[in-house]
Amino acid sequence: MSLLLTVALVQMLAVVSPGPSFLITARMAVARSRLDGVKVALGLGAGTVLWSTAAVLGLHTIFAQVPWLYLAMKLGGALFLIYIAIEILRHAQAPLDLADAAAVTARPFTTGFLTQITNPKVVVFFGSIFIALLPAEVPLWLSLSLIALVSFNEVWWYSAVAVFFSIPAVRQRYIALKALIDRIVGVFLAALALKLIWDALVT
Repeated sequence: MSLLLTVALVQMLAVVSPGPSFLITARMAVARSRLDGVKVALGLGAGTVLWSTAAVLGLHTIFAQVPWLYLAMKLGGALFLIYIAIEILRHAQAPLDLADAAAVTARPFTTGFLTQITNPKVVVFFGSIFIALLPAEVPLWLSLSLIALVSFNEVWWYSAVAVFFSIPAVRQRYIALKALIDRIVGVFLAALALKLIWDALVT
């Protein structure tokens, strides 16, 4: 249970920091409708199912054969977390410009799915950070729980983004608090990265 909560928290902190998925969902909700924004969220969730399944099932098969690679991935994931934390803190004051989001298309679900499976941050998260949080051996029930959890997190968060960004007052409030939110996320991710490095070196 503690592992599930840790993964859920780390993923949510990564998700709430604005990126391509956030901008496209918000843009769709503002330019089209809440429903189309929610469809984007469902597409993002479908992409997460794909990446998390590949990470849990595929990489753990490799780790069973090459144990040192597991340690390397943990350290790599921790270092990338530090990089993300630094980038978030550096750009905390940068404004959230919805005008720079990708063009709104006629197929919101497909847009969400393609955004998720081609987003470099998502690829790195599931290829390193996600794996770094897991034990060397993951039972089937835990694998399925993790896949369901991270996919659900993507859907509910971006659905909430679609709903709230369609309300002008809420949208402006989030933009006003963006710097504070980014700073909190950045500090937490940096602290987690240091803990991962410590755990990897002492075990």
